[in-house]
Amino acid sequence: MPLFTIFTSLIKCFYKMISKEKLPYYQIPEPSTEFTAGTSVSRMVDGLGFRYYWATENLSETDLAFKPNAEARTTEETIDHIYHLSIRVLNATLIKLNGATEPSMTFAEKRKKTLENFLEASLILRESKDVSQFKILFPNKELSFWCVINGPIADAMWHVGQIVSFRRCSGNPFPEGVNVLLGKKKD
Repeated sequence: MPLFTIFTSLIKCFYKMISKEKLPYYQIPEPSTEFTAGTSVSRMVDGLGFRYYWATENLSETDLAFKPNAEARTTEETIDHIYHLSIRVLNATLIKLNGATEPSMTFAEKRKKTLENFLEASLILRESKDVSQFKILFPNKELSFWCVINGPIADAMWHVGQIVSFRRCSGNPFPEGVNVLLGKKKD
């Protein structure tokens, strides 16, 4: 078998492995059995993660390049913004300073990392007994946890809705069978 054929076969196998990798939020995780500030905000982040998963599922290059007018962001630029918001949410739960330079990533890598950031933040919040300890930290400023809720979490939800609208406009509507109320996908 020629070396090129072997190499091509290996690439195809690797691509299939990557494409079958399970990402967080295909379904929303089971809810906590207790209601606390931490479990409530955790559930908000889980709802955001679930909506983001399905809003960004099977986006084409045409979808990513779509923007409704000359002044608007493209879908991919909106995804970049949500990725940076996910970092803010996670950094707040890690009580970590914001401002680090992020590496350049493909759409698939950004999508995966965004979902992982939401999941990690959600798990930390779910176990937290005191969410007031979490803050948005900048080199010269500190913002309370209230700002995490009405800032990056609410902003990301807003922008996920934009992606759903943009993909509909570019001819690729939101996937059928996704129930955002229950957090499940009918297969």
